[in-house]
Amino acid sequence: MTARLYAWLRGDCPAAASPWGWCLFQLGLLLLPSSVLLASLLFVPALVLGSLHRECAYWRDCWNWPLLVAGALMLLGCFSALRVDLAWAGLANWLPFFWGFWGFQPYVAGAGARCRAALWMVAGTVPVVVTGLGQLWLGWQGPWQSLGGLVIWFMAPGGEPEGRLSGLFDYANIAAAWLALVWPLMLAALVQPGLDRRRRSVVLILAVALVTALVLTESRNGWGALVLAVPLVLGPVSWPWLLPLLALGLIPVLLAVLPGVPELLQDPARALVPESVWSRLSDSRYAGERALASTRLSQWGLALQLIAERPWLGWGAAAFSVLYPLRTGKWHGHSHNLPLELAVSSGVPVALALVGLVLALLIVSLRCSRKSLFDRAWWAAVLVLVVLHGTDMPFFDSRLNLAGWILLAGLRSLIRQTETAAVSRG
Repeated sequence: MTARLYAWLRGDCPAAASPWGWCLFQLGLLLLPSSVLLASLLFVPALVLGSLHRECAYWRDCWNWPLLVAGALMLLGCFSALRVDLAWAGLANWLPFFWGFWGFQPYVAGAGARCRAALWMVAGTVPVVVTGLGQLWLGWQGPWQSLGGLVIWFMAPGGEPEGRLSGLFDYANIAAAWLALVWPLMLAALVQPGLDRRRRSVVLILAVALVTALVLTESRNGWGALVLAVPLVLGPVSWPWLLPLLALGLIPVLLAVLPGVPELLQDPARALVPESVWSRLSDSRYAGERALASTRLSQWGLALQLIAERPWLGWGAAAFSVLYPLRTGKWHGHSHNLPLELAVSSGVPVALALVGLVLALLIVSLRCSRKSLFDRAWWAAVLVLVVLHGTDMPFFDSRLNLAGWILLAGLRSLIRQTETAAVSRG
């Protein structure tokens, strides 16, 4: 039985990857959303094996140069940080993942490996969906413990915040970010050719459950990701009929939420669109209740002021959570925008290096991903995660941080694969 399982796990193993590392990597993806501890116990040895016997050293790959520059500046900035202890601790959110970006690349080096990795992430999301739906519909609540307390699932009764699905995550927006990241991969799994009726039915049930869970998070970013991913995954061949259909479906929503729409048009639109949707999108449930200091605009404005005061090395990790209450009287843990947060914490050069790297990966890999369904879904998952970080900071959850860097490693591998194929044809 063990030998057969090992042989099955070795399927689609890229030529440059360690077979044992490939097996550990797959199992880590399966466990990642449920337990970052168990996943890390598998990812760390896989990362070590993925770093050995590489043809190209880390510093010789030009795609790693922004990471080397950013890492050096982050280390230098720790010595002048507002809170030195927090600054050094904050490096854990970045430096190990700079290594992971390179060390995980052998495991996502081929189209078959990326497809299989995507399916493992889909399978690993099943506990998130099941516990989330059980939390809202069946009243499930944690903590649930296993392995002598090594694995603990904290589930707030009724969701966190109340009435919004959060499942295995601390907050509904973080759960939505994970589900939104996986949604393009789930969609690719659903529409892939060659599935028999039984398997496609199973995937369809999972897809409906995931979409339901994502809607129940009441995350506006998550709802936007549901729409954004569909044309990206299905590809340009679907756009002549899909884009008009999506536009037709969005018109009532826009009429229901946009300010200044005449009542003659808005009232029927609000009768058609569920109130829970248009009230959330228009933020009408909080009208008059939120102080300016609690809004994104205030957070971004203060972040820009802090950046102007220390543009080169920043204030250090978590400095925003210290300075924001001192200057506004309200507490917020971060600035709700990753480029701004990076610039506040580590300076403008670091923000430019890391944001530039991600955007370059997206732009260069776009053409490479067009021909393969799962490569399009992989690219779409990265774009969704990038968009989410424009108004929130889900990367502070280590599961999303790990998944994000693995997805970025896949884009780098896709670019290398395309370059190698072009050289072979030449």
